[in-house]
Amino acid sequence: MDHTENYIRVSFSKPWAVLSSAILNGGFTHANHIVNLKVPKVSKPTLAPHKTIQRYCQDAGWAPPIVGMMTAASMKSLRLTTYKQDDFELHVMVTSGLSNPRRAGDHAEYRLLTSSEYTAGTINMIILCSMNMQNNTMVETIMTATEAKVAVMHDLGILSPVSNKLATGTGTDAVALCCGNGSKTIQYSGKHTLFGEIVGKLVTEAVASSLAWDLKICHPVDQGNL
Repeated sequence: MDHTENYIRVSFSKPWAVLSSAILNGGFTHANHIVNLKVPKVSKPTLAPHKTIQRYCQDAGWAPPIVGMMTAASMKSLRLTTYKQDDFELHVMVTSGLSNPRRAGDHAEYRLLTSSEYTAGTINMIILCSMNMQNNTMVETIMTATEAKVAVMHDLGILSPVSNKLATGTGTDAVALCCGNGSKTIQYSGKHTLFGEIVGKLVTEAVASSLAWDLKICHPVDQGNL
């Protein structure tokens, strides 16, 4: 993993399966790199978000295929949690920025169904699992991780400025789940399973620690929430 003030990059010796909401090559794919790129907060970016990441990766000489996310959050907000047992490893990386907390169902600023507007802020997660996973299990894992993120937002009492109710994330969160080529396959990841428990605990710890840093450094008026 490379961690600089401008990006976080995870590279693989051969392409890993990835399911993500990333703006560059999101969805189901295989990738050589996962990139979380810091960008400035600008109201009118000169390039489309996916082209911004694509150009940065090209200039850096990183070989595609690449899955890319972006954020306005500081790379100092990165938190990494890890679980290892025998030949199984699970890692969760989180960066966070709380400039645009929202609750699912809040009144949206952009009123067109096909709106292409993008606001940088975000809680971005990268989850790395050394085992194989079925496609449906990957979806379930992202569900479990998202629930854990929401639980942390509620525990910290972070409110949406739109509805003044507990926020469930920011308006621009992203997640990428990457699976390796381990000797075994994970089939289930719900809250009744050990794997789901581990995912939930790692995400909770990483998100809570990252948000605590962001609230303390960037949002001092919100420290009462901690």
